[in-house]
Amino acid sequence: MFIAYAVVAGLLALVLAASATFTLQRNEAVMASMRKVEVPDSWLPQLAALKAAGAIGLVAGLWVTPLGVAAAVGVTLYFAGAVISHLRVKDFELAPAAVLALAAAAALTLRMAA
Repeated sequence: MFIAYAVVAGLLALVLAASATFTLQRNEAVMASMRKVEVPDSWLPQLAALKAAGAIGLVAGLWVTPLGVAAAVGVTLYFAGAVISHLRVKDFELAPAAVLALAAAAALTLRMAA
């Protein structure tokens, strides 16, 4: 199970790091999605920091189990919130957020099983 966690956590950490970078750079695709769900621009640095912390926590979780579990819980909740935000404004282009929520839940399950 540990190898499966390492693979899932590593890939998810890469996606989170890229997403945090794009959010800080105010990439047009990210900004369009954030505007759709009515996220204020002032929240972007904090959201990017949460993604970066999740990425770091998932990788650190390879060595410190409780940190990996906490990071996976946090990332799962973050993307569950993203799905809810999309549904709240009746935006049904929520597949990326849903897939990442499921990947984070998988990382949580795998880390707890390892």
